Amino acid sequence: MQYSCKLGSPNTAKTACLLVGVFDNGQLTPMGKTLDEALDGQIKRVLKRQDFAGDLGQTQMLYDLRDCAAQRVMLIGLGANKRFDAGSFGAALLPALRQLEKSGSTDCLITMPNAADDDTSYRLVRAAVGAAESAVYRFERCKSEPKPSKRPLKKVGFLMGGRSQLKAGERAAEHGQAIAVGSSLAKDLANLPGNLCTPSYLAEQAQALAQGKRKLKATVLSEAQMKKLGMGSLLSVSRGSRQPAKLIVLEYKGGKPGSKPVALVGKGLTFDAGGISIKPAANMDEMKYDMCGGAGVIGTIAACAAMDLPLNVIGVVPSSENLPDGDANKPGDIVTSMSGQTIEILNTDAEGRLILCDALTYTERFDPAVVIDIATLTGACIVALGDQASGLMANDDKLADDILEAGTECGDRAWRLPLWDEYQKQLDSNFADMANIGGRGAGTITAACFLSRFTKAFKWAHLDIAGTAWLSGKEKGATGRPVPLLTEFLLRRAKLTL
Repeated sequence: MQYSCKLGSPNTAKTACLLVGVFDNGQLTPMGKTLDEALDGQIKRVLKRQDFAGDLGQTQMLYDLRDCAAQRVMLIGLGANKRFDAGSFGAALLPALRQLEKSGSTDCLITMPNAADDDTSYRLVRAAVGAAESAVYRFERCKSEPKPSKRPLKKVGFLMGGRSQLKAGERAAEHGQAIAVGSSLAKDLANLPGNLCTPSYLAEQAQALAQGKRKLKATVLSEAQMKKLGMGSLLSVSRGSRQPAKLIVLEYKGGKPGSKPVALVGKGLTFDAGGISIKPAANMDEMKYDMCGGAGVIGTIAACAAMDLPLNVIGVVPSSENLPDGDANKPGDIVTSMSGQTIEILNTDAEGRLILCDALTYTERFDPAVVIDIATLTGACIVALGDQASGLMANDDKLADDILEAGTECGDRAWRLPLWDEYQKQLDSNFADMANIGGRGAGTITAACFLSRFTKAFKWAHLDIAGTAWLSGKEKGATGRPVPLLTEFLLRRAKLTL
């Protein structure tokens, strides 16, 4: 997709479709009013018929408007003016751009909804680019006869209100497109079935991403190398699989030499049947998405490279399958982690924390400024937060606040849960240093408590994305989250957002 920002009058802009926002009281945006005045009130006359109410996401196509250079004009509902923000702008544009993609329009021009400050313009354009990329995203790799759009939407322009907004918009389009590159990569990796996206395949994709990029290096550790490092917890999970585990390390060096990196650690379970503690058969196919944390890390590194982010970032992805087998972990087994701490495995389906704990210990060698781990870790998080927000726990308040603010700003939100010492006792074991589960209560929190025992050497936050990483039902598919959240966090850390 190509994006551009331009100045000019909406009535003289030549495009296949001009998109004009309308609030739910029938109020046109400033640029919409300018257009309507130039068209002698043709749009207002349409609105007076009340066929179009301006509800969020509503659309109405207008054809053959006199004195209008655009081939067609699409009215898009922006909802309530007092609640309008970048998130609602993206939500309004998504159905409109999907409709355009199906209509055969190869280009469109979006009028900016207000004469706002530069920061607001930046946020609006970022949201619009995200909506455009979501509208055209398709995953058809596994279909024998894919049906790509015959006339896909290729160009999206933004009609801006002033020169300072123009610069803000251009920057936003660049950032938004880079985030889309990362999100699409994360979606593609996650949507692949487990027989194709194995730990080895995930490692190959990380290596392919780094190929030819001076600032990016990929390293893949084998099971033999992990064994030498003492990663007994991680390797215990892969024992039940015929696919060898991999530890994928991506080093993006965009910042000053010697400056401490941000480390992202993503759970890469390419399929999770639960092991001996096997999952119910219903919807088990969705356990191909148990590697969305790892896919999100790889996607975020891809976004960093695409925008040439001036920051050092490390991505670590422990990858394995979790299957039942004669050599698989058994409930009651005790394993020794890379940190030397022993773990009693009471439930083999709580395996994500077993691979993450060794990856977190491994990450210490990079002397990171902060560490964020990302995992589809607990069903309890879905019960608590649904599919709206990722669960956040942290051992550092400033880091937690920065992540929360980034999520609120970009619409990929998180919600903080407590990590009080009182929860730690739920992991007590009579036979090892800790158990890998803490009982029914506070499952999301006790999972983070487990990981916290391996993060005492650095500032750390944990994102549980079990509810946000994919959609079920008719719209089944990966969401690409939390690539927008992580990238926004990194942009803010690099002081590149407005």
